[in-house]
Order: sequence, then structure tokens, then C-alpha cells
Amino acid sequence: MRVLICPDKFAGTLTAVEAADAVAAGWHDQAPHDQLTRLPLSDGGPGFVDALAGPTGGRRVAVPTLDPLGRPVDGEILLVDDPATPTAYVESAQACGLHLLTPAERDPKHTTSYGLGVLLLAAVEHGARRVVVGLGGSATNDAGAGMLTAIGVTPLDTAGYALPYGGGALAAAESLEGSPRLRGVELVAATDVDNPLTGLHGASNVYGPQKGADRGDVLLLDAALERFASVLVAGLPGCPPQLPALPGAGAAGGLGAALLALGGRCESGIALVTRLIGLDAALDAADLVITGEGSFDHQSLRGKVVAGVAGAARDRGLPCVVLAGQVATGRREAAAAGVTETYALVDHFGGETGGGLEQALARPAEGLRRIAARLAGQWSR
Repeated sequence: MRVLICPDKFAGTLTAVEAADAVAAGWHDQAPHDQLTRLPLSDGGPGFVDALAGPTGGRRVAVPTLDPLGRPVDGEILLVDDPATPTAYVESAQACGLHLLTPAERDPKHTTSYGLGVLLLAAVEHGARRVVVGLGGSATNDAGAGMLTAIGVTPLDTAGYALPYGGGALAAAESLEGSPRLRGVELVAATDVDNPLTGLHGASNVYGPQKGADRGDVLLLDAALERFASVLVAGLPGCPPQLPALPGAGAAGGLGAALLALGGRCESGIALVTRLIGLDAALDAADLVITGEGSFDHQSLRGKVVAGVAGAARDRGLPCVVLAGQVATGRREAAAAGVTETYALVDHFGGETGGGLEQALARPAEGLRRIAARLAGQWSR
């Protein structure tokens, strides 16, 4: 049996690499002679650099940067010496990630994307001519205002003073000062979502609550991003006039909008990763595909890892099993996306102890290993 194991991260508990290792260990416990291929994935969010480092043969360069509250944090860029276009891969979550804050610290009115700008400048200084920015898992909702400040473009208020950091301050945005110190590099936003910047499906309404915003905050932030978008359109040469409505502009709290305003383009994060790591060839050689993530829900089917993997498996007539911390997608919807079966850690532990969610968060690797062993007993030849 040839089994391809290609999960995303289990947010807050396991990296994609750790999840893949746990599944492989469980399958091997039950069916040691089967052929297992591990390809940890990312849709642009946390784990983006990890997923690409091995397959691309790139060089990882440590870059000290800042977290969403301006505190020092370790970051890195991945440099790939393409003779035609030297490329750097940057993971926004290393500087802007929600996982960098405690629940009590989460407040998108004040968190900043400044640290991502530090990573971008480092990529330029190391000679990159193309910078691919993985977007996802952010704690920010500032439409990239902090990032722009770090690269030389400072948002100003009506009096000409620099705005404080955070999405809330953008309600007073009036103009921009300076120009981006990016030396004309090509920018690519590897997005995990296709949301616009503002409106009912925009960054603030859809993702603000998980970053600590209450309903009043969401309304304030949405209005602030709308105002800042008009400032970007007026102040950055070449910025698309329809910026707030562009697909992907709302990715990572509006970082997508800032990259588009700088002349960048959006690309599906999962499509980019799967192309670079050779997922298609691995799928062609597989009998069964196992993927997964922390929560398999309606957002999973909008450009995320599970949707990309399941769709590719469906197109090849391959069965695809999804393992997740929680499953909130109906069987019919999952089947339409190419998913054959789903298994939840919450259900696995709930049946044993009655404390499913608590145990799933505390023992995710153990749960994945045991579910995978059970799957091997059902599927292995």
C-alpha cells in the first residue's frame, strides 16, 4: 500500500511536520511494510518556510524581527538561488502570528505587521529579486500599515504626524510619506483565503473576532481599513483603484491589500506549495491520501490545504481521508470536495474519557497516531 501523508499544521498544537510524523508512526505500527511518503504542507500560514525548505533546497537565514506587539522574536527567510530570478520565501506568521500572543494580548486595534516589513527588507538585502510572502494565521488587522512603515512608507494623520501602530489608528489615516525601499523586487502574496479587504466578507468581519475583536471593534476596524484603502489608492503609484474588493486583499488582516498596493500579485498558497514540493507526482504514485488540519470546517474548503489535496485526489480517483482536531463540515459537502472519510481527535478522545476537546489539545500526536493505526487496519492490503 502506497500512502501519501500530507497534512497542514494543527494550529496551536502541532506543526505540519509533527502531524505527518505522528500519522506515519501510527500507520507503521499496524502495517510496517506499507510505503509511506510524508509531504507536510502549508497554504501560506504558519509552517510555510518549513514546508518549502527541504524540497527547494533553499538556504535558511535567521533574521531578528518583532512580534505583533513590537517585542523581539526570531524570524527567518528562505533563499533559493534561482539563476533567472533569485527568490526569497517569507512567512508572515513568524512576525505577525496569532500564536505569538496569549489570549489576553490579542487586540487587532493595536497589533502591528511591522515585523513582516523587517523580513522583507532582509530578503531584499540578501539579493532576492522575487519575494514570496506566505499569508495566514495573523494576529493583525492593520492592512499592512506596520509593514509599509518598516519598508519606508509611513501613514500620516490629518496633522501630518505618523499614526500609532494597529488597525484602529487607521481611522485617522490621511496620507502617506516616503517610498518603499524594495529596489523593484517582484512581490507575490501566497494567500490562504480569497476574502476582500472590507465588507461582510472582509478581513475585519470574518477574522477579527478570532484575533480578539468584539462587535464594536469589528465595525471600527472595517471602517478604518476602508479609509486606509482610499489612502493607499491615492498615495501609492500603480495601486489598483478597486483595491478593497480584490480577492485576497483581506488575507492576513489585510496584508494582502498592502502587497497588492505595492504592485504585487496574489497566488494560491496551496497551489504554490504543491507545485514546489512535487505533490502531483506523489499523488500519481499513491493508493491512499491522508491530509488534515486543526479544524475542518467551511473555511477549509476556501483555498486551504485540505481542499487542495482532496480536490487533486478526487481528480485522480484516489480516496482521501481527513484527520482533524474537530470536524464541522457535513458529509455531503466534504464528499463534494473530494473527501472520502473524516476523523476528529475530539471524537476519538471523547469516546474514551468524555473530555474530548481538552484531550485533543493536550495529546494531539498520540491521538493522530492511534487513529492512523486504526485506519491502517481498515485500509492496508
